[in-house]
This record gives sequence, C-alpha cells and structure tokens, in this order.
Amino acid sequence: MPFKGRPPGSGSGEMSRRTQALRPDIALEPKEAAKARAFRRQGMAPGEIAQRFNVPVEEVEKALVQMRSPRPESTRGTLNVTLAAHRFVLAERQGEEPLWQTMDRLLDELIRLRQGASRQGAAKPAPAARKPRDAARADELLPGLLPEAPH
Repeated sequence: MPFKGRPPGSGSGEMSRRTQALRPDIALEPKEAAKARAFRRQGMAPGEIAQRFNVPVEEVEKALVQMRSPRPESTRGTLNVTLAAHRFVLAERQGEEPLWQTMDRLLDELIRLRQGASRQGAAKPAPAARKPRDAARADELLPGLLPEAPH
C-alpha cells in the first residue's frame, strides 16, 4: 500500500538539539558510543567495552545510560468508559487509592462473584447468549444512567 500523507523529514528520529545540549560530554565519538551500546546488547560488560575503546568505565557508562531498554509489556492501559462509569469508579475508591487499584479491586470482586454464582449451581447463560433487556430497577444501572422520567 503506498504511503499516504507527507513523508517524515530528513531529520526525523534524531535527538533534538536542545536535548543533545543537555546531555553530558562523552569521551566517545557518536559512532563509538553506538558501537558500545551494540556490544552491551550482545551481553558485554561495561568494563570490557571500556578496555576495547581504551577509555574509563565511567565514559562507557555515560554512553550506556542513554540506551533505552525495551519494555516487554506495558504496566498500564487506558480504559475508555462513559462519564457515568467513571463517576461510579470514583465513588468506589477507598481513601486515596489510585484509579488502577480501584479498577483491579472491582474486577476482582466481579470475578469472585461470578465464580461463587457458578459454584452454587446458578448457571447463567454466556454473555453473548443473553437477550438485551431494559433494567427493571434503577439500582441495576450505573449512576448517571438512570432512565429519564417521561415528560
């Protein structure tokens, strides 16, 4: 599929000049620093790399500090919910706990309730097999989702 839109400029992906000015000076040339990072990725110790380039270990460590480490999994995600669901989660917070902790606790409670219901023999149909229905009582709805009274 052909690229649509404007292609990235010639300097895209490079470090900004401001960021580069804030970085400490390193006794290695940029190509040597890149090579040092490659050696580190291959498992070589900073001391070995320093010997290879004949520079102090501190200089190699400066070059390696700038190396980014891949994160195998994200620790957080974004949950796109309605404002009513957000208000509900905020109301369920205990003290000053973070929202992610509240969500984990609520989901854990839901899982435990469903497991308890299935153990008691109250077999419920799978969520996809449920027939859509209107909530019969106001307490079955999330706060803010109450049906409007007829005018």
